[in-house]
Amino acid sequence: MKPYDRIIFVDADDTSRAPMAKAIMQKKEFPWPMEILSRGLVVLFPQPVNQKVEAVLVRNGCTAKEYVTVPLKAEDINERTLILTMEESQRIRILEQYGEVPHLATIAGYLHINGDIPALYGEPLPEYGKCYEVLDALISMLIEQLTEEAKEEKE
Repeated sequence: MKPYDRIIFVDADDTSRAPMAKAIMQKKEFPWPMEILSRGLVVLFPQPVNQKVEAVLVRNGCTAKEYVTVPLKAEDINERTLILTMEESQRIRILEQYGEVPHLATIAGYLHINGDIPALYGEPLPEYGKCYEVLDALISMLIEQLTEEAKEEKE
């Protein structure tokens, strides 16, 4: 049995790292149908993704051009959803705001490695490219781990 039906990537305002992670994961092969979403902790009104994010995505064969930001809501949280934040402080904020969250971790934490995905606000374009490469590698590892967990659950 597959462990999750949906993955939600969460960052501060849903304009850079989370939509980038969503776009990367959507272009990868996954062994079962998976809904991939992106959410923000502080979304006051719908906004497009950061222009530098879109430039990096296009350069890597994907896009988030039509995407607009969405806030994380209580109804997003359930037993079949894995919520992955970019930073430990975001994970803690979700726990403070929503209490018990069944499947919540930083991306790195879920993979049992240390480190946050650094914020990109105000950074030059090459930093967005580096962030894409880091997220791409982590998401490949995530898919591998989720696939392995699903196999173990079957046994």
